Amino acid sequence: MQKLNEKYKKEVIKAMMEKFGYKNPMAVPHITKVTVNSSFGKEVATKTSGERDKFSKLIVQDLALIAGQAPKLVASKKSIAGFKLREGLEIAAMVTLRKKRMWDFLERLIYLSLPKSRDFQGISQAAVDGGGNLNIGFREHINFPEIFTEKEKTIFGLQITVSTNAKNREKGMELFKLMGFPIKETK
Repeated sequence: MQKLNEKYKKEVIKAMMEKFGYKNPMAVPHITKVTVNSSFGKEVATKTSGERDKFSKLIVQDLALIAGQAPKLVASKKSIAGFKLREGLEIAAMVTLRKKRMWDFLERLIYLSLPKSRDFQGISQAAVDGGGNLNIGFREHINFPEIFTEKEKTIFGLQITVSTNAKNREKGMELFKLMGFPIKETK
C-alpha cells in the first residue's frame, strides 16, 4: 500500500495541475492540519470534581491513543445555567496534528476506521465546507483500531476536521477524492 503523502506528491499534484490549470506545483491545495475534538461537557456538568477528573482522564487517554499525541483539555469560556455549566470547567479535549502524525492518522482513518464504521456508505459531499475543509463526525470512538472495545468503560463521540488551503469547495472536494477519501457520488 502506497503512503498517503507519497501519493499526494506523485499523483494528486499532477492531477490537480491538469484539472485546474495550476502552473506551479506549490500552488496546488494541500492538507494543512487535522484537528480531532471530543466534547464531554454534558457528561461532566452534574458530576463531582473527582468524577469529572476520572472521566476526563479516560477520554484523554483514549484520544492520545487514537491521535498519537497528547490532547489539550479545553475549558468553558462562560457559565450557562440551563446546561449546569460553570466557567472554567473542562468540557472538551482536542488534538491538532501536523506533518508525519497527520499523514499517519489520515491513513488509519481512510483505510481502517471509516470502513470499520457501522453502516458506512461513504462520506457525504455536504461534509466539505465552502473553504474546502472536511468535517467528519463519529458517534463512537471505538471504530479506531487502537481502542480495545472489551476494555472500554465509556464510549464517546469525535469530530475530525481535515483543514486544507483550498480556496473553494470544488477544489477541496477534488483533493479529497484524489487522496482516496470515500466520498459519496451524487445521483
